[in-house]
Amino acid sequence: MTRAYNFSAGPATLPETVLRQAQAEMLDWNGVGASIVELSHRGVEFMGVAAQAEADLRALLSVSDDYAVLFLAGGATTQQALLALNFAAPGQTVDYVVTGHWGKTAIRQVRPYVDVHVAADGEPGGFRDIPPRQDWSLSADAAYVHITANETIHGVEFRDTPDVGTVPLFADFSSSIASAPLDVAKYGLIYAGAQKNLGPVGVSVVIVRRELLERAGQPRADIFNYASHAARDSMLNTPPTWNWYLLGLTVKWMLEQGGVEEFARRNAAKAALVYDAIDGSGGFYRNEVAVPVRSRMNIPFFLPDETLTTRFVAESKAAGLLALKGHKAVGGLRASLYNAMPVAGAQALVGFMRDFQQRHG
Repeated sequence: MTRAYNFSAGPATLPETVLRQAQAEMLDWNGVGASIVELSHRGVEFMGVAAQAEADLRALLSVSDDYAVLFLAGGATTQQALLALNFAAPGQTVDYVVTGHWGKTAIRQVRPYVDVHVAADGEPGGFRDIPPRQDWSLSADAAYVHITANETIHGVEFRDTPDVGTVPLFADFSSSIASAPLDVAKYGLIYAGAQKNLGPVGVSVVIVRRELLERAGQPRADIFNYASHAARDSMLNTPPTWNWYLLGLTVKWMLEQGGVEEFARRNAAKAALVYDAIDGSGGFYRNEVAVPVRSRMNIPFFLPDETLTTRFVAESKAAGLLALKGHKAVGGLRASLYNAMPVAGAQALVGFMRDFQQRHG
C-alpha cells in the first residue's frame, strides 16, 4: 500500500509507524488479551499509559514541575471558554491579541463571562502581519493576555514570545506545539488541540502554571474546573483513552526522532521549499503574509483565478497530494506541514506545483 501525502490542517497526518503500532496492538495491547480501547481508565494498565504520555510530553517540551499537564476531552475551542471561567472574575478585563480567525473565535468563547479588551488587532490589514508589540494597548489589571501562537487559517505565526510584563500570558498552540523549541516558563498557560502535531482529534493538552490554579475564577461545575482535573491526574471523569494512547505514541515517536530541535530543522526545511516555490513562481502562486511572520506549519497560497484553484485541488489529489484546498474563510490553497509530514512530502508538493505552472501558467 502506498500512502498519500496528507496536507490537511486537522485532523492531520500521523506518523505511519504510530499508526502501524496502533494497528498491531488494536486487538491485544501488551499481551493483556484486550484492546487498549476496552481497558478501564482507572486500571493499572491504562494508568501506566497515561503516566508515560505525560512524562514523555514533559521531556519533549521541557515542562517543569511548576506546571500541571492536563489531558482533556474535546478540542481547543472548549478550552478557550474555560480560560475565563477558571482564571478571571466575573466581568474582569482580559486582553486578547487577534492575529487571525482563531483569535476571533477565542474571544467569542469568553465574551459572555468577561470584559474583553482587544489589545491589538491584525484584521484591518487582512491578518497579513502581527501588530508590532509597541503598538499593543495592554491593560494593567487584566486577568491574562491571550495570543494565538500560530493561525492555522491565515498562516501567521509568532516567531518569538512577546513580553507582556507581569500579567500571565496564555497561548493557543494547537497548530504549532512541539514544532520547535519552546520556553514554557514564559507562559502562564499553553493549550492545544492534539489533532495537528500531537495525535488524533478528541483530546486537548493544557499546560498551566500550578499557582494559577489557586485563582477562584467564576462559578462553574466541577467538571469545568482545571484544579479538579489536575488533582485527579485528568481522571475526573472517563477520558478519551484511545486518543490519549495515540497521543502518547506520537510524542514518543517525536522523542525518538530527535525531539523539538530536530523537528524545528525539518519544519524550516519544508517551509523553505514551499515558500521558495511560491516566491519563485513569478506571481503565478502568491502568499500574502509578511515574510517575518510566515507560518512554518500552515502555508496559504493563491492562484490567479478560481478555475485554476479548482483544477489544482483535483489534479493534486489524483497525484496523491491530499487536502490542499484552502479554508472557506480565505479560499485559495493551503499546505499544512506538521511534524509527521516528511520532507519528501514537501518536495513532492513543490514538484507538482512547478509542473502545474508549466502546464497552466
